[in-house]
Amino acid sequence: MSPTPTPTRPAAEAPRDLVGIGIGPFNLSLAALAQPLAELDSVFYEQRPGFDWHPGLLIDGATLQVPFLADLVTLADPASPWSFLSYLKARERLFPFYFAERFHIQRAEYDAYCRWVADNLPGLHFGHQVDAVRWNPERTLFEVDFTQLDTDGEAEALGRTYTRNIVLGVGTAPHIPEPLKPLVETPGVPVIHAADYLKHRQQFLTAEHITVIGAGQSGAEVFLDLLRNRPPGREKIHWLARTEAFAPMEYSKLGLEHFTPDYTRYFHHLTEPVRDRLVAAQWQLHKGIDADTIAAIHDELYRRTLHGGWPDAVLTPAVTVRTAGRVATTKVELHLEHVQQGARTRLTTDAVVLATGYRERPLGQILAGLDPYLRRDSSERPRIDDQFRLVLDPSVTGHVHVQNAELHTHGVGAPDLGLAAWRSATILNSLTGKDPYPLPGRTAFTTFGLDPHPQIPTARDTARTLTPLVEGR
Repeated sequence: MSPTPTPTRPAAEAPRDLVGIGIGPFNLSLAALAQPLAELDSVFYEQRPGFDWHPGLLIDGATLQVPFLADLVTLADPASPWSFLSYLKARERLFPFYFAERFHIQRAEYDAYCRWVADNLPGLHFGHQVDAVRWNPERTLFEVDFTQLDTDGEAEALGRTYTRNIVLGVGTAPHIPEPLKPLVETPGVPVIHAADYLKHRQQFLTAEHITVIGAGQSGAEVFLDLLRNRPPGREKIHWLARTEAFAPMEYSKLGLEHFTPDYTRYFHHLTEPVRDRLVAAQWQLHKGIDADTIAAIHDELYRRTLHGGWPDAVLTPAVTVRTAGRVATTKVELHLEHVQQGARTRLTTDAVVLATGYRERPLGQILAGLDPYLRRDSSERPRIDDQFRLVLDPSVTGHVHVQNAELHTHGVGAPDLGLAAWRSATILNSLTGKDPYPLPGRTAFTTFGLDPHPQIPTARDTARTLTPLVEGR
């Protein structure tokens, strides 16, 4: 039986300027950029015991889909002591990185960098679970109730902080398709989300037959890792995808401009129906597979044909899982339907990895105390303004900013690490009423709308006087 938590401690006299809820990469970016701003008193709470970024997907060799410049701070403040290059210098790895000539770093190295920032940055409180947020009209402040957890995750003490502003960065949660939820939730059944892949990797490598479901980057990386570690000719892997192809991620130079502040601002000004249609249509901008991973998969499959025969691997797109269940005590049966043929079949397998992506964590529970003040769109989603603030009743003078919860209002850049520093700088500029982080006026060559006055930088030397040419010189 868990001990009874210590009663709520009296709140500190002075309210905070900012309380951050959740410490993932986005709120860690905000905390790093907020640290040198002496006028901003901030604190960040996270229920986990330490920084932990997708540990189940730190597969050896897997790289980020964004360059190392998309760290926590550089695109807002290249001189910040919390940059990736500063991390390398502190670890005496700057010269090796220089000679490695890598623009895209390994995912495990990004995680190590973030842990370095989290271990050294003040104002971060891990093991603190935020339970409720309320608006106190008498004090014109937000109340943030939290539970301090011990090393076993048990309640140890209760606390309350008052703050003028809040930023929510609670991240996303693994998405489990409805037909597979009963299997995932049953102990001992070999059906897991890719978020837990490394924890179960050795067990899955010994399974006779494995099925990977999902054709995004994580599905491709899991499939490739399994393929490389199965005996040639006895791979026994199925890779199924709901999408109509194992499609590459859009990575052209102009395509990447959808992840610029320019496009984010353009998207925010569109109507709600248009935004919803675009989010659904633009999946290949952020849910496809990078070309190097596709090439590596094909190379591995091709290598296994060199001595005749084909690898025992089946890659089938355009397939949905209708239902699923257990067969006997150790196997799983998947009922499949091909969306183009309309054909149905059954697949019996020994283990299933669900690379079915992530969804924004619902904010309803944590924001229940603010519900009377919250303004929503026609789909009952929170309205979010261009400063990443929830639109609240005017009687609430404080602000609640959100990070990676604004896909429906700000577009595909919401979960992208490359916009983390810019969004954090936007939030801090808004909070301070100043420009501690001056932001660029233009970031893309593309003009996304019919803007009659696009911002075109003026050359500094257009007004200079030209020296006339003289014959004989």
